[in-house]
Amino acid sequence: MEATAGTGLAEAPAVDASATGAPVAESLPRDTPGVPAPARPVAHQRPAVTELRLSAFGPHRSAAFPLGPVTLFAGPSGSGKSQALSAYEALAHLASGATLESVFPDPSARVPERAVPDAQRRRGFRIGCTVDGPAGPVRLDLAVQAEPTLRVVGERLAQDGQILLGTALRDPGRRSVQASWLTGGTVGVTRAPLPDDRLGTALLPLRVAGSTPGQRRVLTAAEQVVVALRSVFPCDPRPERMRAAVPPGAGRLARDCANLADVLRRTRHECGTRHALLAEAARTGCAGPVAGLTVRDLSDGSVAALLDRGPGRPGTGLDRLGSGELRFLALALVLLTGPGVLAMDPVAELLSARQALTVLADDLDRGLDRRQSAELLRLAQLCCARGQVRLVASVGEGCAGTARGLPGVSVVDLVP
Repeated sequence: MEATAGTGLAEAPAVDASATGAPVAESLPRDTPGVPAPARPVAHQRPAVTELRLSAFGPHRSAAFPLGPVTLFAGPSGSGKSQALSAYEALAHLASGATLESVFPDPSARVPERAVPDAQRRRGFRIGCTVDGPAGPVRLDLAVQAEPTLRVVGERLAQDGQILLGTALRDPGRRSVQASWLTGGTVGVTRAPLPDDRLGTALLPLRVAGSTPGQRRVLTAAEQVVVALRSVFPCDPRPERMRAAVPPGAGRLARDCANLADVLRRTRHECGTRHALLAEAARTGCAGPVAGLTVRDLSDGSVAALLDRGPGRPGTGLDRLGSGELRFLALALVLLTGPGVLAMDPVAELLSARQALTVLADDLDRGLDRRQSAELLRLAQLCCARGQVRLVASVGEGCAGTARGLPGVSVVDLVP
């Protein structure tokens, strides 16, 4: 699929040409030689993914989607909204060191439907992104063979038209790719094999010494990409799992938000300002009067969260809230908090003040009414404008219609 204002659909090889021994630069998207990158007014101070490329992935062909502080994918069923978010999440897991097998348990489902296998019966997919940050924009492109064997067949890390890391599958009989990265000086490049089931960019900090200007440039670019991709929290609140009381724990919100009560217990005591903002949002997103959000310790040691209805009124437990109210509270909490309150691996190599959290939410407005959707968009504008949080989500047409024209919000319209 493509954005209505994006590039046209173009047939592309199902498997990167490097699978047959051709250099990866011949098959992955090219930078224009000799053309300098366009000047940017202000560099991103925190590494952030500013473009997602789906050269051949599921229903997408030759698609490139700019990503801003708040990016919403809209379109009819089957247009590829969920696939776009899946590609982003896959890159995030690979940047964290995950294997292809764990990231793509059903890789054939990611191969474009009309992709024709080559003479060796190979098919695959290609994805990539651009990460902007203090080092400037850095491009990452990845070609994956899905059939008959799942493996990386080509990867490229590039900046300003120069390839910093390139890999290619030279010998299909070996479970490795031949990698070369910029060294500089008299050597020029360093060549070595890398595993064919992992992202080479994520392995570079372990392989590059950083003793030459060229090596330091490679490390800086790779670390910027890894930091941006690792700073991702996929969120899918499941109301049916959020109503029950939960045992006290570390207070880090799970992906399905089932432990919302435990996290509210923590934010109430440790994050007073953000907890107050969440309570304020609940006055709009929840039915009836809301004086605050509180937590009750039960006799069995578990904790239950409830809405404070004000003096003289009994509180309302989460078990009595509607599904839309619960999803709204969970998503609002995610936008208002940071990585320390979410169940995700922090990027310990970089100060939190220099990181931007990206929230991925498929079907963001599911179960929400127009009032709740509008309030969630307002919170997203407020939180993402500061540069500390970014939101990439898929939405229905109602939410997309509300979002169009809002400052800082981009709506990507997909068509079948």
